[in-house]
Amino acid sequence: MEKKEQWGSRLGFIFAAIGSAVGLGNIWRFSYQAYENGGGAFLLPYLVALFTAGIPLLILELGLGFRTRSSAPLSFKKIGKKYEWIGWWSVGVGFVITVYYTVIIGWSLAYVFKAFNLNWGSNPASHFTGEFLGATGSVWELGGIRFFALACLIIVWLANYFIISRGVQKGIEKASKIFMPLLFFLVILITIRGITLPGSIEGIKAFVTPDFSKITDWRIWVSAFGQIFFTLSLGFGIMIAYASYLPKDSDVVSNGIITALANSAFSIITGFGVFGVLGYMAMKQGVPVSEVATDGIGLAFIAFPKAINLLPAASRIFGVLFFLSLVIAGLSSSISLVEAMVAALIDKFEISRKKAVTYICIISLILGIPFVTGGGLVLLDIVDHFINRYGLLLVGFVELVVISYFFGVDKIKKAVNPSSNTEVGPTWSIMVKYLSPLALIFALFLELIKDLTSLYGNYTSLEIILFGWGTVLIVILLAFNLARREITLKTNV
Repeated sequence: MEKKEQWGSRLGFIFAAIGSAVGLGNIWRFSYQAYENGGGAFLLPYLVALFTAGIPLLILELGLGFRTRSSAPLSFKKIGKKYEWIGWWSVGVGFVITVYYTVIIGWSLAYVFKAFNLNWGSNPASHFTGEFLGATGSVWELGGIRFFALACLIIVWLANYFIISRGVQKGIEKASKIFMPLLFFLVILITIRGITLPGSIEGIKAFVTPDFSKITDWRIWVSAFGQIFFTLSLGFGIMIAYASYLPKDSDVVSNGIITALANSAFSIITGFGVFGVLGYMAMKQGVPVSEVATDGIGLAFIAFPKAINLLPAASRIFGVLFFLSLVIAGLSSSISLVEAMVAALIDKFEISRKKAVTYICIISLILGIPFVTGGGLVLLDIVDHFINRYGLLLVGFVELVVISYFFGVDKIKKAVNPSSNTEVGPTWSIMVKYLSPLALIFALFLELIKDLTSLYGNYTSLEIILFGWGTVLIVILLAFNLARREITLKTNV
């Protein structure tokens, strides 16, 4: 078995952890979530969620990896052999998300090239779903492979392979030290451009103007806790794996706080730039901001190309910068997702890093091919909805219960406090044992009620059962199967 690797510097670890947390969702999801849930008033539940769930849970996962010096599956096996499958479950959820997440990064890369000549034309919506994706609107009609999208997906996986196969210090750490400063620089440029456009003030007002009447709506609070959980890379086994590479004298608590705060600051700053551009777009079209505001794929590949077309100057440069920022944000997150899987394979099967990376990259690329067909957009939408809700949220809840009640938060405190300038105490214990599990199970309950009373996205029952619930079930079954395989490592901690 290869010698356990370590981060070369504290800065390298922090950049890598921030890179994992900062992803596409920070650019296209947070600002719309804030806008839709009370604008500036959303920041109150968001900050409450950050300090009562986000930071405590991040420290919990970092603490587990720091103490066990292992990937997620082996960490849970060290808690008790019967819990190993939970670690594989979290890694499996991350694996599924990586398969289609890299497809979206590939789309972003394709749009970097398109931005040079604004090749999406005067109707970006038609270009994206038609000429680029050849979307059929059905999983049952794949419509053939979109070869430009496939070529970009291959490039994304080659980048992942090249970086991760070089190891923690020479690969992930070096890449993070380049990607993170570059990403922050690009986002600052985009934000400055966005807030200085004519009409941007109306967009920014829509983003930050508080609607305090929504504060009493429990759904807003659920959205805030959900946004924090998703954006901090919790439940994927990433932070457990990353913390296992920390030197034994590391300031785990402060590292976790810095990572969480930097992630949130990135989201808020980006929100100003995004809504500045949307405000300009609304002014040019003579419509309210509500008619142009959207999130997710629609914002990135339809709304923003429309806005870029309307820019008074340097539209091509702005387009290149915007889509390049998506590529870097996505790639930094995909690296962490793949590393969580690589660490798990190395721990379990005692294979070399290069072999583990090769397996993951090839299998993921092959599984990603259906997502670059005409039916890929529908497939992506269904799988993403169900694996995020009933994969990620559920595994996060189970992880939290097992670590808190069957391993013990006191063991985590004893592991992280001696080397940390800021110590965690009774308040932290209360948050991870009581508040966070309640918030997660409440959010899960609400999502379940919604999906049982209406078909998600108006898709057919068969599509929902096979590609939604089916994906969730397959990941759990694979987790049990992998946990049954024996390894020779000691499991006591």
